[in-house]
Amino acid sequence: MRVGSFVCSCADTCDIDLEGVREGIEHVDVAASSSLLCADGLPAMEQVIDEYDLDQLIVTCPESRSQRKLERVAEQQGLHSEAVSFVDQREGAGWVHDEAGATAKTARLVNARYAGLEAESVSRTISQEAGERVAVVADSETAAALSDDADVTLIADGDEYVDAAADLDDVTIERGRVVDVDGRFGEFTVRLESRVTEDCISCMKCVHEGPDGMVTRYPVDIDPDAPDGAWTDVCPTDAIEMTGTERTLEFDQIVYPAATRSTRGGRIGFYTAPIDAATIAAVKDLLGGVEKPAHLDLEMDVCAAGNSSQPGCNECVEACPHDAVERARIDEVEFHEAACQNCGACTSACPTGATMLREPSNERFAREVEALLRPTDDEGGWLLNRSGSDIDAAIVAFVCSEEADDALAEYGRLAAAGKAAIEYPPILPVRVNCTDTVGEAHAMHTLACGADGVAIVGCGGDCHHSGPEPKADLVDRLNRATRDLELGERIGFFAPDPDEPAQFVEEMSTFAVELATSPIPVGEHEATGEIDADRDNPAFDSHGWTLESVRAILEHVDPAREVIRGLKDFGRMDVADGCTLTPTCSNLCPTDAIRRNERDASLEFNHEKCVNCGCCEEGCVEDVITMRDGLDRSLLPENRDGDDPAWTEVFDGEMRECRHCGKPFASEGSARKIQAEVGDLVADIAPSAQGSIFEYCGDCRAQLLYDRGD
Repeated sequence: MRVGSFVCSCADTCDIDLEGVREGIEHVDVAASSSLLCADGLPAMEQVIDEYDLDQLIVTCPESRSQRKLERVAEQQGLHSEAVSFVDQREGAGWVHDEAGATAKTARLVNARYAGLEAESVSRTISQEAGERVAVVADSETAAALSDDADVTLIADGDEYVDAAADLDDVTIERGRVVDVDGRFGEFTVRLESRVTEDCISCMKCVHEGPDGMVTRYPVDIDPDAPDGAWTDVCPTDAIEMTGTERTLEFDQIVYPAATRSTRGGRIGFYTAPIDAATIAAVKDLLGGVEKPAHLDLEMDVCAAGNSSQPGCNECVEACPHDAVERARIDEVEFHEAACQNCGACTSACPTGATMLREPSNERFAREVEALLRPTDDEGGWLLNRSGSDIDAAIVAFVCSEEADDALAEYGRLAAAGKAAIEYPPILPVRVNCTDTVGEAHAMHTLACGADGVAIVGCGGDCHHSGPEPKADLVDRLNRATRDLELGERIGFFAPDPDEPAQFVEEMSTFAVELATSPIPVGEHEATGEIDADRDNPAFDSHGWTLESVRAILEHVDPAREVIRGLKDFGRMDVADGCTLTPTCSNLCPTDAIRRNERDASLEFNHEKCVNCGCCEEGCVEDVITMRDGLDRSLLPENRDGDDPAWTEVFDGEMRECRHCGKPFASEGSARKIQAEVGDLVADIAPSAQGSIFEYCGDCRAQLLYDRGD
């Protein structure tokens, strides 16, 4: 990959130093600049592309019209339009920061984009077939608009359609009110309740005799609040059922304007108000099925959902706001990739890496963060002069690419137009699909790279996915962890409102001022996303990546606490008296973090491998296992002595040795338990045995029984 970067000051309206930006850009084959790249700079750009034989361009240009012009230049030089990657140096930097901060931030953004391109994933697609059955609830105009292309059913939901202005000749109209909508794209079910059964012949007798305004003519239905009475006896087919009757219909897509956001749940093929031309187009586009980018990489071999009919980790199911993940069986989860909306909630929640975003991948996030924070020379460089005025506090901001990103861009436009005085610290943005993507691993890695703070910048209550609450919980947990690490509170959540820039400026400025300089040097840590433990998990899984980052942090801090609280992907095992050393927990553990030592009659636990899925606690037949959250430094192998320091003894029992051959064959607890339960039933089965038959191993016991047969 031969990469050229092109920096523009938008006719000197951006408060950036072009020469300073060029000097701060790393790794590219050539860095060029222009005061107006999309006009006077185009001939020089063509010459640079040709001279350096570039195949990838990073260009600072936020204006969509200018971007198209630059893409055409690239195409004319033999590059694909997607070989041009754009960076916003204007709304997000040159219009809201001073020159030093904007210059430093612009160079870092280019460096981060270069690092991200190197870690970019190859695109992949998935498809799902579906039919053309569309349910439209109480919206005759939408039903008519779709009827030429789809098999449309208009669900009356109590409305009357005798005098409907819309052309409903090709629309099936169903009586009943919607009680529930279940399922997903291609297999929705709608449950309807009505006071009129399918035996109705539309004779109009009930309409004539019934209470005024409480019986509809087309389709015939009765208001749930209509009073009972003799009038209900007029139906010649006994189709009136005042207690209500239910039926279920199946559809591929649902248009339900009055449905709540929680009812929709973010499911693809389910549309709520406002219904407009874009909605109609979206419905038509999905008729027959869907082909879309594959957003997830799935490694179900490392999934900790459970084993042997015992439920385990349920994080992805609980996190997904789009019903794209379900617990198919008690010990298995299933992903419906066609329903995935690319929010990343399941991936940040998953401790094992069973589900991970393809793009941006965790590795790409890591490389972008490292590039944003890396000094430019051995002395630290002007890009990270913490004693200077360019960037006083190195704050990495994970910015939602939807409404939050739009709000920050609007702040820049307001500032440039003189509509508002907007200036805030030059936070270093990492663009995420949604702040649901961000988990404890992302934050810990950012701090391990030397960031003073981590800002999660999302949409707040207007989030298209899970809303603000998961982020509030995440921030609370992470700040508990940073306090335990003697770093103080360094994580914040911000929801910029495009109409309230002053509030965001105040909150972000206060956050930056209150941050102490991190004791962790920048530029030293480069993540591998793995730990030394013998695991099958993919690199940059949450558990392994978080542990690697915490270890990097611990090289520079000396916390008083052994247990770092707030990190959910780590479990600590306690085993009470009563353990019989059955193999249940070790067999159930999906990460091989539990093992039985039959030689010493002990149970051993590997904290480094445990992801706190709860399988062992749920499946323990004696109910003696308790799991607690938190990363215990004293249980990590680097802090322990011995030949096998990764393993900690959590229960010390006693093995029963065979009375005949002397071989240890079972724990004393298990042997006593079995003897207590079935001893009376087999008391005389081997009369020649010396002592109890439960004192013999399986081989010797079999020999005793064989001898008895002689």
